[in-house]
Amino acid sequence: MVMLKWKNTLFAVAALMFGASSLSAHAASTDPVKPALPCAQLKEVDLSDIGGKGSGITSATETIHNGVAVCSVEGTLAPTIGIKVLLPTQTWTQRYLQVGCGGLCGRASLEVGAADGCMPVEKGGFVVGSTDMGHSGMSGDFGRDEQKRADFAYRAQHVTALASKKLIRAFYGQKESYAYFSGCSDGGREALVEAQRFPGDFNGIIAGAAAMNFQVQNSFYHAWQARANTGPDGKAILLASRLPLLHQAVLKQCDATDGQVDGLISEPRACHFDPAVLLCSPEAKDKSACMTSAEVDAVRRLYEGPKDPATGHRLTIAGPQYGSELAWAGVFVPDDARQPTMSEMVSLSAIRNLIFEQNPPANFRLADFAFDLATFEKLKARHPLFDATNPDLSAFAAGGGKLILWHGWADPHISPINTVAYHEAVEKVMGKAKATAFERLYLFPGMYHCSNGDGPSQIDLLTPMMKWVENGQAPDAIVVQREDPAKSLSDPRHSFGQPMVLTSGNKTGKDAPTMSTHPPMPKPGSPVQSHPVYPYPDVAVYGDQGDPNQASSFVRGKAPASYAIPDWAGAAFYTPYPARTR
Repeated sequence: MVMLKWKNTLFAVAALMFGASSLSAHAASTDPVKPALPCAQLKEVDLSDIGGKGSGITSATETIHNGVAVCSVEGTLAPTIGIKVLLPTQTWTQRYLQVGCGGLCGRASLEVGAADGCMPVEKGGFVVGSTDMGHSGMSGDFGRDEQKRADFAYRAQHVTALASKKLIRAFYGQKESYAYFSGCSDGGREALVEAQRFPGDFNGIIAGAAAMNFQVQNSFYHAWQARANTGPDGKAILLASRLPLLHQAVLKQCDATDGQVDGLISEPRACHFDPAVLLCSPEAKDKSACMTSAEVDAVRRLYEGPKDPATGHRLTIAGPQYGSELAWAGVFVPDDARQPTMSEMVSLSAIRNLIFEQNPPANFRLADFAFDLATFEKLKARHPLFDATNPDLSAFAAGGGKLILWHGWADPHISPINTVAYHEAVEKVMGKAKATAFERLYLFPGMYHCSNGDGPSQIDLLTPMMKWVENGQAPDAIVVQREDPAKSLSDPRHSFGQPMVLTSGNKTGKDAPTMSTHPPMPKPGSPVQSHPVYPYPDVAVYGDQGDPNQASSFVRGKAPASYAIPDWAGAAFYTPYPARTR
């Protein structure tokens, strides 16, 4: 099998040979550089030294991408990793940006997230690269192939970085001055894989809503969210039409805990909400303003997550947070009782094909999945392969690398407690002072999965990352904004990190979720609402004067309390471990 015999030491050697702008070139100029050869000649670049025999460029053509003149290159890294690279012909500022892809990938996306209003992106200052991670389509059946499993787990993004940098050297006659990676959802996991396994690939890494806890996320978490809302008749108990009622009850209880009544919960862990307050009285005939006991029980299960029935030990680190209720629609709460949910299809595909060393039978259903410690033990084997929770980032930090973690508090797909746990694990392993020198965490109130939500959600993390890497200016407050709340996209499936529209089947597998093209994120103009978010654990506090919809009316404050990460079956996942390569 191509490349599977590589060891981590060989990857490190390759990174030094082909990667990283050598993380020390911070004084390099970023003036625009013109190509040194015609675009079409990039088809002659040999990539076999990176991907193995059969690797190469399949097309290289000049075109216009988002108003920027580029040389658009596509190629293959053996055996089946597809790559796309856009090389500006007039505007390159000696920067490279690689973007991750969400879900189970299966397509090379060139969408740049968390960079709203970033001028170098809009003006074509970056070479931009991406990969399909070694397979096509969103079905998890690629996991039955050992090579494709390894390509998805860690190899594809690394060799894509090496190949893109070789194309840069060939096209411009020089290497990049700075290299960046940005991804959300599985793209966030891919970002952390790069920092942990290949610390020399990128100067700055932005990891959003990272599916770093891949094994648990795609089995116990989503499988439970699907099962918890399923009645004995196989139909959904709680429907999307009931979520506004639940959300308003949560806000009534907890909106003011952060000192401001604004429809957002800035610290969900300070919220103590009991869904029993919505329970209909026995004599109630109109249940539109209350919930049945079955609905209340389902809501409680969705918040709490699964526990081992014998010991009561938690099997996930956390469930969705208070304030995220509207985002549950379409993820694990359907519009119709018979409609399949995203959680059901994502978890079923992963459990059948990826999670376990021995796959269950083809007719396996979520009803067959046992939520207990014995099942949890079985998924530990591939934790060092797929997961990206190793907090030892010593090599990345030593090379001058910078890391920004970010997550929406109202994310229904991946609990933000995963990201908080990783941040705290990095501080514990490396020491708080060393961690602060290269890593930041931002948590955005009301934000759904990777974008959108009940509050401001347009962010630019790439500009502050560039200032940090290139000028040594560490980021502080990030201003998140929204042009028009009335036009905000609130569907949690609308995100650059996850598929949006799900059906029960497509040509790549009957249990595979499918992806539609999501609407473009709104461009920042004259925002009517903005809010500062400070590096965790500090919080934004309203200054008691000024427009509460403007960031300038807030000041930095200390978190009113500290919160311990819950004890759970996978706590050891967030400690240093040797990476697995197959």
